[in-house]
Amino acid sequence: MTHGRAERIEELQRRLAAAELGGGQERIDRQHAAGKLTARERVELFLDAGSFVEIDALVTHRCRDFGMDKVSIPGDGVVCGYGTVDGRLVYLFAQDFTVFGGSLSETNAAKICKVMDLAVENGAPVIGLNDSGGARIQEGVASLGGYADIFLRNTLASGVVPQISAILGPCAGGAVYSPAITDFIFMVEETSYMFVTGPEVIRTVTHEEVTKEELGGASTHAAKSGVCHFTVASDAACLAAIRELLSYLPSNNLDDPPPGASDDDPNRESEALNTLVPEDPNKPYDIKQLIAAVVDDGKFLEVHARYARNLVVGFARIGNRSVGIVANQPAWLAGVLDIDASLKGARFVRFCDAFNIPLITFEDVPGFLPGTNQEYGGIIKHGAKLLYAYAEATVPKITVITRKAYGGAYCVMSSKHLRTDANFAYPTAEIAVMGPEGAVNVLYRRELDEAGGGASRVRAEKVAEYRAKFSNPYIAAERGFVDAIIEPRRTRPEIVRALRQLGAKRASVPPKKHGNIPL
Repeated sequence: MTHGRAERIEELQRRLAAAELGGGQERIDRQHAAGKLTARERVELFLDAGSFVEIDALVTHRCRDFGMDKVSIPGDGVVCGYGTVDGRLVYLFAQDFTVFGGSLSETNAAKICKVMDLAVENGAPVIGLNDSGGARIQEGVASLGGYADIFLRNTLASGVVPQISAILGPCAGGAVYSPAITDFIFMVEETSYMFVTGPEVIRTVTHEEVTKEELGGASTHAAKSGVCHFTVASDAACLAAIRELLSYLPSNNLDDPPPGASDDDPNRESEALNTLVPEDPNKPYDIKQLIAAVVDDGKFLEVHARYARNLVVGFARIGNRSVGIVANQPAWLAGVLDIDASLKGARFVRFCDAFNIPLITFEDVPGFLPGTNQEYGGIIKHGAKLLYAYAEATVPKITVITRKAYGGAYCVMSSKHLRTDANFAYPTAEIAVMGPEGAVNVLYRRELDEAGGGASRVRAEKVAEYRAKFSNPYIAAERGFVDAIIEPRRTRPEIVRALRQLGAKRASVPPKKHGNIPL
């Protein structure tokens, strides 16, 4: 090798080393002191060991204003590339806060767009590790254009490959809209936040005093806004949680989810389920106990666990097949459907349908939540979103009615009328237009008025009569609205058999550009 070639290789190694070092050791130390990993540490921890292949490590910005021509760091504030998770291909980008605060430049955005394009072309998930101060102000509209380029790709990739966002630091202003379009958002408690306008702007405009954590921290978005699907305690826990989520998902919309490897007997029965639903129809119980008893090894990955807790959604496996579960939660607001629960459920159902994940619905719903707040807030259009999502879905759909299935909520929760493939009911199921007390007040108003002091006795008699006649699953079974009434202990084997029958299901919607979901 000649001397000239040796110098050129040294030059390459020097430039790659500069890219590896990012913003320098001092800024790396500052990142660690804040309880955060660096972009490269996150990538290495997330991917299978030794699998990362970097793209555009030597890209630099083109800005020559405000002294930027004197500062240039290879990589330009974002680490991009691909690797494997449990041997499956994924693409990712990790914003590097040590380089210009991870701010988005024109070239930085181009790197992210390249990775997203590759993910769609090659049918693999794309993961964004967000930790950025926002748009690079020195570049003006060029950086804003970069955001819009990313938003377009998020939208085009939606429903084609899974998109997952981790918020591992600041994410503010226009930057929040890319994660918002993606399928799932993870946030780290105490070190991450998201908001469109920060506390300082709010203080100036509305005179409200609020901290970053109160305004856009992980707890706020997990429990109040519903923007965040998962919260975790640290960067490392976040990356491990994303790996777990990916294990339930297919790589793209043409693939099936990877099978599980559980030894849990598909025909296993659970005697505890025969007594889970209380005899008193107004007494609560925890629907998660039913889910744990039915799924493989009791493992359930709940999504949106702290938001709209009257509806439970998440992923599990049944008979080693990945499924999405939607369940009313009688232990929270009696499992009623409200605006937040409708939004939560609709978004989850549409994701599962986009990615070939069968839907299992456990129904115990007394109706939609009444009140002026709900009506003024648009419960009509928001409830219709859940209805639309179920009706549109063509994946295998299985519903188990455990107790109450009243009124319009019965229709919405994956009823037979919405093209649900297998509808089961427990003997405790109550399928009716409304609950017995409400029905009696409507049907026997005159008799109750005429009874005077004996109204309570008449009401009790009529409630018992209505419950015996209508608050049971048999009328629905006679009409074919439920396919079978099953013993609760047999829930798992019945679902397994239905899933096997539906393994090659083919269904479609009428040809159209797209529907107009009631947004």
